[in-house]
Amino acid sequence: MDPPSAEGGCGARPPTENICSTLAAAALALSVTGCSPNDAAQESAKSKAAPGVPVVTAQVVRKPMPLKLQAIGNVEAYTSVAVKSRMDGQIIAVRFQDGQDVKAGQLLFALDPRALEAQVKQLEANVVRDKVIVANDQAKERRYKDLLDKGFISADAYNQIKTDLDAAQANVEANQAALEVARVQLSYTRITAPIGGRAGKIMIQIGNVVKANDTVALVTINAVVPIYVSFAVPEQYLPEIRRFMAKAPLAVHASPAGDASTQTNGQLTFIDNAVDAQTGTIRLRATFPNKDHVLWPGQFANVTLTLSEQPDAVVIPSQALQNGPKGQYVYVVQPDQSAEMRSVTVDRADGLEVVIASGLQAGETVVTSGQIRLTPGAKVAPKAG
Repeated sequence: MDPPSAEGGCGARPPTENICSTLAAAALALSVTGCSPNDAAQESAKSKAAPGVPVVTAQVVRKPMPLKLQAIGNVEAYTSVAVKSRMDGQIIAVRFQDGQDVKAGQLLFALDPRALEAQVKQLEANVVRDKVIVANDQAKERRYKDLLDKGFISADAYNQIKTDLDAAQANVEANQAALEVARVQLSYTRITAPIGGRAGKIMIQIGNVVKANDTVALVTINAVVPIYVSFAVPEQYLPEIRRFMAKAPLAVHASPAGDASTQTNGQLTFIDNAVDAQTGTIRLRATFPNKDHVLWPGQFANVTLTLSEQPDAVVIPSQALQNGPKGQYVYVVQPDQSAEMRSVTVDRADGLEVVIASGLQAGETVVTSGQIRLTPGAKVAPKAG
């Protein structure tokens, strides 16, 4: 057997040489990968670092904000009249329909007028007859006056003629008054609308006999242009309402319950003369033009009474406000994109906005969505909302 070559223990034969090359390459690779274990750990930590919490943010702004009072009101007709007959009679005609808009003086019902028309004609004839009698007695009185002046008759004879004339004139006046009464009674056969407005349901139809001032009205008419909205507010606001109302008319906005998109504008026109001791509220009433018939008598309405305007109010969206064990707070986004929990004092809420009394400054950024995932000091990934 030949001895191993002196040039290299492994390199004498080609198969052995290949095995040695492979082992050398593996050792080199191991030396390279093991040279920086700290760098590899840092890279792995960076790849596993949590991203910022995604949130929606908004800016704290300073702007004018109205001082408002919210209430639930009841719509009332400006005027409501229950139409009744002023005499007994049979309805022979109805000149309108249920729910129709009517004008003041418009004919609504007609009663049978024949008996009263005959009475009027009789009294007119009596007045004409009595006037003829008066004319004859006046001529007789003038003749007797001349005879009295000439001494042909006695004063008693003249006084009798003068008395007959006075009685005839009084009779004319009495019959004239009776005629006027009959004409008034005849006018009651035409029942007209005392006000303009919307008629309700016709309660007594044609052909029925009605009585004077019966308990059941023929129809009810409600004036809806303009219209009232009555509402109550807590009594502690009464001094402010009176103070601001003395300076200028107070604006009132109302919308039917369940229809916030429809709103109409009016003015506060009435403050009740007493506070309700049972509820601790004061009754107010506003007047609305209601030309578009947005409000309807009897319905409920959401009412907003504007007292004044705060010129420099600090305002945030209401979604940013949170409630905690120590009171209300917001999350403020800091310049380093961290979240700061900050307590705030709320002045009032106005729809989707909140007026802040203290705790925030205009220009700061608050979180409006995503607060549930935040903790103080947590990094955030803000997105403007």
